Amino acid sequence: MIRVLLVDDQPLIRSGFRALLDLEDDIEVVAEAANGQEGLELARQHLPDIALIDIQMPVLDGIETTRCIAANPALARVHVVILTNYGLDEYVFNALRAGAAGFLVKDIVPEDFLHAVRVAARGDALLAPSITRKLINQYVTQPPASTSTALQELTRREREAVVLVAQGLSNDKIADRMVISPLTAKTHINRAMTKLRARDRAQLVVLAYESGLVPRNS
Repeated sequence: MIRVLLVDDQPLIRSGFRALLDLEDDIEVVAEAANGQEGLELARQHLPDIALIDIQMPVLDGIETTRCIAANPALARVHVVILTNYGLDEYVFNALRAGAAGFLVKDIVPEDFLHAVRVAARGDALLAPSITRKLINQYVTQPPASTSTALQELTRREREAVVLVAQGLSNDKIADRMVISPLTAKTHINRAMTKLRARDRAQLVVLAYESGLVPRNS
């Protein structure tokens, strides 16, 4: 069962998403919050698999809420998906850097919304490489020194795996490309995430482009 927390200051938005989720046998909405502070408290209480969080809210916005969740080891398994009205913008980029697994535009069609929730629950990134490149090109002028330094700790195979993750390949396809088992591919990716302090695959993709490991025009 996929356990979902809804965090949005608009009751109609929350009720609309809840109505869709409640129809699914494999998804359960465990709580709702009207601002980020409430959402953070409910995340600690319920430990959901997915936290659907509006990017602009009173008290504590979506970026800060995401950052707080990502910084809390007790919430390591909570995958944050940002909800936005506007699509690609600096707020979305900052939320991804803060630890969000991806983002959804609120006018998404129901089928795509439900699919996205299931994808995020598996731990996969809701972020196509083309979207990542656009965000990086628009909002990054210089890679953080900490990321560039951490890259030096990666082995050759770990760097290769990160590049393939950034290209949007699944673990199975990465394994085929690297001629290794899926388990070994997953191990390389997990070790790279640990060394780069990436919360999930989405953040790993951002870091790969941000650091220059993957060229922005590739």
